Amino acid sequence: MESNFQRTNYFILLAFGAMLIGFAPIFVELSSLSPFAIGFYRMFLTIPFLFAVNYAVNKRFSFKVNNKRTILYAAFASLAFTTDLTLWHFSMTITSISNATIIVNSAPIFVAILSFIIFKEKLSKGFLLSFVITYTGIIGLIYFSNNYINGKVLGDILCLVAAFFYGIYLLIIAKLGKENSLNIIFYTTFFCCIFSVIPMVIGGGIIFPTSNTEWLNLILLAILCQLGGQYFITHAIGKISASSGSIGLLMQPITATILAAIIFNQILNTAQIIFVFVAMFGIYLARINLSNTQRNQT
Repeated sequence: MESNFQRTNYFILLAFGAMLIGFAPIFVELSSLSPFAIGFYRMFLTIPFLFAVNYAVNKRFSFKVNNKRTILYAAFASLAFTTDLTLWHFSMTITSISNATIIVNSAPIFVAILSFIIFKEKLSKGFLLSFVITYTGIIGLIYFSNNYINGKVLGDILCLVAAFFYGIYLLIIAKLGKENSLNIIFYTTFFCCIFSVIPMVIGGGIIFPTSNTEWLNLILLAILCQLGGQYFITHAIGKISASSGSIGLLMQPITATILAAIIFNQILNTAQIIFVFVAMFGIYLARINLSNTQRNQT
């Protein structure tokens, strides 16, 4: 049984990982590349660092899985994650960073719905409440952003679709819980790198970094967000309570919203701030309900 001190350390690691991922939309916004190319470089530049970390931790370069089907599942999860990132990155050219990040983080709602449809898992008693609260917050955020007036609501709709695919990704990854987290991250990153070539080529725009600043921006996106953020969250999330994990994961939209206000002057009005907290409270409840349901069924 984990001691309180150990649980606290794992919570800090998880919250830190979520905070690192919160930097992702900032790096996307700072990049001059097409939103489709950014996803490719995020994965491509992460792979060499994954080999280095694997050798440092496991003293080998190969990523051996317990079950060969893991690689197939990772490929399907990666296809969903690539779709999520492609839509999410593109949405940020239309809507605000806060809207994009908070809406995408409503993915646990879709995980619960998909689990009910595909695996016949019962929805928890608190699911309907978390659903209503989350989307009350999201609708209020969109309404008071005036996105429905100035045509930017398309970006918010794309974020909802992205959240659906992110939910598929999370649902599949949850089924790989017995695998080493580093192996899961490697294979999902590898397949995402391959799949992201397609939207990068079709989408057009600038696809090659032309300055050292651009390369640095992409490398930081790869190291901090894809490698660091994903690893810390994957390593810590199973070792703390569902409520603590849900609170820690909220560092992602909080970080992104604060940084967007500071760096890009995307300052929220009072009504938006209220609905941001409503949405995040709903997401918090959804994650607790989802985690408790999954643990009761294992």
